[in-house]
Amino acid sequence: MPKVSSVIVPYASYLRVYEPLAAFPEPERSHWARYARRSDRPSYQDELRRSLADLVPTPPVPVPVHESSDAFVVELDGVVCVCPWRTRLRGWQALGDLGGQLPTPVLDAVLPPVVRRQAAADYEQWLSRNPDARPWIRSATWHVPMPWFVLVTDEERCYERYTEGTEAVAATGDGTDATDTTDAAPATEAPSGAPVLRYRTPMVQARRRVARGLKALRDAMDEGALIDGLVDVGRWLEEFHPRSLVELDYGGLVHALPDDMLDEDHSARDVAAGIEALRAGDGVGAGEAYARLVERWRAVRERQFSN
Repeated sequence: MPKVSSVIVPYASYLRVYEPLAAFPEPERSHWARYARRSDRPSYQDELRRSLADLVPTPPVPVPVHESSDAFVVELDGVVCVCPWRTRLRGWQALGDLGGQLPTPVLDAVLPPVVRRQAAADYEQWLSRNPDARPWIRSATWHVPMPWFVLVTDEERCYERYTEGTEAVAATGDGTDATDTTDAAPATEAPSGAPVLRYRTPMVQARRRVARGLKALRDAMDEGALIDGLVDVGRWLEEFHPRSLVELDYGGLVHALPDDMLDEDHSARDVAAGIEALRAGDGVGAGEAYARLVERWRAVRERQFSN
């Protein structure tokens, strides 16, 4: 299974948790309450631009000097929920991922060893003062990790096909045109002409699906990457308020994939079909669902190496 990364790059997918204001202690709660009332909140592209801009100076700045005070905001059934960026924390975590993703000569050229050592020392010192810190956002490059799809259903899928100069046309999980099936306001405003493909689900549903998925998988096999990944994401979800909202966002992947590929992508449905087949003892059906997923995401990752 491809490695999940905290690195912020253009072609990344995201798993976000939006917590209600009640989940935050003061004075952070008041800060987010004021922040949510702002009309000029930054978008996901603003977050991306700021992160990439830090890599331009010489030497590069792999981790911001100060933690971000920004967040993504949604309102669900009259309850304001926020997803803090925590860019500094995610930057530190990203450094640990890079070692397994890039050859040492390339890594040394991009981020000199002295820069990485200083950042690692800063993180260790900060973590000793904040042992319970965790990010509200996870990211993965050039794919969506299969365990993420266990958290959602095809009915929660919202694909907005944007066309320059026209309003978005949204498609629900069954492919019909419709408005977003959640009551949440857009969390990340897309630029004009850009598509959006995302799923949103209540935290209680996401946790329930993790538990059911793990039971089916463990009954059918002893171990595997999907089980390990699902255990990991399940533990992460347990860190948040039970009334949170979980969002799986294709993020920058929508800019790398053609409309027809996005329109036909129903990976959550395939994952659910595979797990249900395992539960029913249908190895052939599970294999067919897995084959569809592998073929689809191999085609996506191959675009990483195309000109």
